[in-house]
Amino acid sequence: MLATSIVGSLPKPSWLAKPEILWAPWATDDAARLAEAKRDAVRLAIADQEEAGIDIVTDGEQSRVHFVHGMLEKIDGIDFNKKTRIGIRNDRYEADCPTVTGPIRRPAPIHRDEVVYARARTARRLKVTMPGPMTIVDTLADEHYRDRPALAMAFAEIINAEAHELEAAGADYIQLDEPAFNVYLDAVPTWGIRALNRAVDGLRAKTIVHICYGYGIEANLRWKQTLGDVWDQYRMTFPALADSAIDQVSLEFAGGRVPLDVIASLGGRKDVLVGAIDVTTKTVESPEDVAGTLRAALKHTTPDRIFPCTNCGMVPMARGVAQAKMRALALGAALVRAEL
Repeated sequence: MLATSIVGSLPKPSWLAKPEILWAPWATDDAARLAEAKRDAVRLAIADQEEAGIDIVTDGEQSRVHFVHGMLEKIDGIDFNKKTRIGIRNDRYEADCPTVTGPIRRPAPIHRDEVVYARARTARRLKVTMPGPMTIVDTLADEHYRDRPALAMAFAEIINAEAHELEAAGADYIQLDEPAFNVYLDAVPTWGIRALNRAVDGLRAKTIVHICYGYGIEANLRWKQTLGDVWDQYRMTFPALADSAIDQVSLEFAGGRVPLDVIASLGGRKDVLVGAIDVTTKTVESPEDVAGTLRAALKHTTPDRIFPCTNCGMVPMARGVAQAKMRALALGAALVRAEL
């Protein structure tokens, strides 16, 4: 009960990529050295989680420059040499995005070898993350489909094929990251949920959708200042999520203005990964801070439905801060577990 996990990413060691930078390039162009560095970083990421007391571990996304691009760079029909600067997350900020120039196709498994490697290095439950269809569509310039729902469904087919292979490789949990679900609120109950359901169709592994308010980068912090005293976006999409095929929903609660009673909008039908660690600050939560968030969440769902977690990925953080925050998460969960 109250099994802990992180959303997915951890800071990369300086010998792999420049620290505390989102989308940081690799530290070497030598393919063999880069492959070795990625493997070493994965072993370290898993060890850091285990030493902190995290129950469900990830590979820390150490083999990916970015949580979306790590998948897209292996898909035919996407031109990374033709990048277009576009507004993403409803123009919250601009990014140089690769361009869809033809029909998309997955010519080979993308993350399977990474899961095989991670699976062999831990006896704990293993979670693997991928971007969700809506967020992928929102992080691309599209010159071929020119139809966001159609492109999302095409990606859902690719994600589903990939997810079945990751499950076979040893993933216990498969998470789709959908920060776009907190932005395009009218589209979530329609094509957003349809694409999400197709992406997880037929899986036996536990499935998760992660919906947050973004990394602690300046553009996201400015956007949060416009959201008012109560961040109520979750309440607008949870009825549709409650009817979805997803098993678990990963949410942001620590350090923000999200009312925890939105959990009740899921009708007790989904597990909830309760974000009890703020990834926008270098201040390390105390175990009691974490426990307080979890106790508040328990007022709105049953203990068996709660999985303590971080708000979002921690890749832009200093490694020492991320490690301390993971320890606080595990210790805070232990406090509440002892009370049940």
